[in-house]
Amino acid sequence: MSLLKEKIAAFDRQKAETVPQEILTTMERATRELKESPLEGQALKTGERAPDFELPNHLGEKRQLQKYLDEAPVVLSFYRGGWCPYCNMELAALQEVLPDIRRAGATLVAISPETPDHSLSTREKNDLAFDILFDEGNRVAERYGLVFELALELRPIYSGIGIDIPAHNGDDSYRIPMPATYLINQAGEIRYDFVDADYTKRSEPTDIIEVLRRL
Repeated sequence: MSLLKEKIAAFDRQKAETVPQEILTTMERATRELKESPLEGQALKTGERAPDFELPNHLGEKRQLQKYLDEAPVVLSFYRGGWCPYCNMELAALQEVLPDIRRAGATLVAISPETPDHSLSTREKNDLAFDILFDEGNRVAERYGLVFELALELRPIYSGIGIDIPAHNGDDSYRIPMPATYLINQAGEIRYDFVDADYTKRSEPTDIIEVLRRL
């Protein structure tokens, strides 16, 4: 099983060879500015309580965090959208360890502001076997301290490669969550967090499994 960080590193090398330098520079500057902002420090961290919520999944079925927790601890993964290659790599890596997550007695749930039609496509594209919840307007991500607005200079770049965030999210905003992974125990306490304003950095699924085994 390849580590997620290795897959990301390979993708980054390919990106450096194929994407114009001026675009890479703009992307890196926007990421650096986000890292330097207070955003990352405002996100919920280990030891805090996870806010409860109820959201529809990719099929429109209502799902509540507390109902999941009544059955098992929850691995909750916030992702930006199926248009993000790093998110797809992370979701695929989580799917790869899904049997281990279940054997450890936990439930895996993903959450995104993309509409159910788009999350269903994301689920099918990555052959996922877990719920993807529709966080309309990023209301839940807001409560977890993860939401920001995509930098103005990135919007024409995204549009130029066919990424229409308002269309994906079903609103007129460019608000998206920082990618984040939380492990929440059945008491509703966050026992592990991975939050990084640099969207190319993701939690390693094997690390999640190790924490689960120690619960």
